[in-house]
Amino acid sequence: MEYLLIGVHVLVCVVLIGVVLLQSGKAADLAGAFGGGGSQTALGSRGAATVLTKATTISAILFMITSLSLAILGSRRTGSVLEQAPAPVSAPASPAPAAGSPPAGEAGGSEAGKAAAPAAGAPEPAKSPAPK
Repeated sequence: MEYLLIGVHVLVCVVLIGVVLLQSGKAADLAGAFGGGGSQTALGSRGAATVLTKATTISAILFMITSLSLAILGSRRTGSVLEQAPAPVSAPASPAPAAGSPPAGEAGGSEAGKAAAPAAGAPEPAKSPAPK
């Protein structure tokens, strides 16, 4: 049933695209490009409906019906996509070592006698001007 509906939907899509592309616009002449609509206005009378106009209307209605049918069948069959996905397993992240400090496990000697180096990317302190 679902595959038949998908086939009908694809066929209706192709027909709708073809019918829309075969139609000429309301103001398809050169004057329409410069704003001159002539006797054809946007909300005025259009004249008799052609075969292409009727085919467009029918194929648009069929497209809506098949789209809604496929959406309803898809939601009833599978449920939510989020319910089917397995829960991600995450491990706790270990903190990154600070810049300039030795990696864990390596002792670089006595830290007491060393001056603290500024962190990487930190701005240097402003220097005071020399007295005159």
